[in-house]
Amino acid sequence: MLGDVSITDTGNDRDARAPGLAALAGLLADETRAVCLLALLDGRAWTAGELARHAGVAPSTLSEHLGKLVAGGLLAEERQGRHRYVRLADTRVAQLVEDLAVQVAPHPAHRPRTLRAASAGSAMARGRTCYDHLAGRLGIAVTDALTAHGLLSTVSEPGGRTDAAEAGPAEAGPTASGPAAPASPAGLSASPASRERATGFLLTEAGLRWFEGSGIALDRATRRPLARACLDWTERRPHLAGAAGAALCRHALDAGWCVRIGSERAVKVTAAGEQALAELLGIEAGTLR
Repeated sequence: MLGDVSITDTGNDRDARAPGLAALAGLLADETRAVCLLALLDGRAWTAGELARHAGVAPSTLSEHLGKLVAGGLLAEERQGRHRYVRLADTRVAQLVEDLAVQVAPHPAHRPRTLRAASAGSAMARGRTCYDHLAGRLGIAVTDALTAHGLLSTVSEPGGRTDAAEAGPAEAGPTASGPAAPASPAGLSASPASRERATGFLLTEAGLRWFEGSGIALDRATRRPLARACLDWTERRPHLAGAAGAALCRHALDAGWCVRIGSERAVKVTAAGEQALAELLGIEAGTLR
């Protein structure tokens, strides 16, 4: 009988997370604040003045918005002398902003009005940073190559099974897409290095050795997943994020494989980068231009 059912039984208890979710949505529901969050996806700290010019608003207006974002935990603030720097609070905020941005990709009707805008858009689609990892066609090319060589496996079930694990150990020898991945002990070439969380991607044991052998330092002590799938908003396919994606991006910039171009997140692969990616992953230079 309905008269005997309590409010708890009917599931009508108010969820304690509702106020926080509403507050978070309110922080994001402003175009100026959204512009700031998207700009800060380049992973760098910006001054308040730089963000004000980028957003096209007065410094006093921007300062008010930044105060709300800092108070809401989306931005972290640092002061150096007279300058006020802000950056995204952490990788979780970057993931939230990027995931939401994918849902509202620019409408096809919103075409660039100038040659400069069109060139900037083309550069962003070719290669860019997505907070601290590589995105665009560059990020997809690297992710595809890592997967093809059995260095990265795709999670197919929430329980942690992977496509690579179901297919069995990868065969040694060259492949159509490039040189063979480093050899692995029997039965380990495609086994996931970690099954703690289903994050879309998992580094295999061969993948861990590849990073080490390539001189790309992985932070194994971090609490963030080593590998995570991040949906690319221009390619509409997942690219590699997580600690491994961050390490690869950092190494690519430090080693001169990529250089930042323009005032946004776009990066360009250098001649040295084309050679390194061809030797390490068999990526053809033409796919990076």
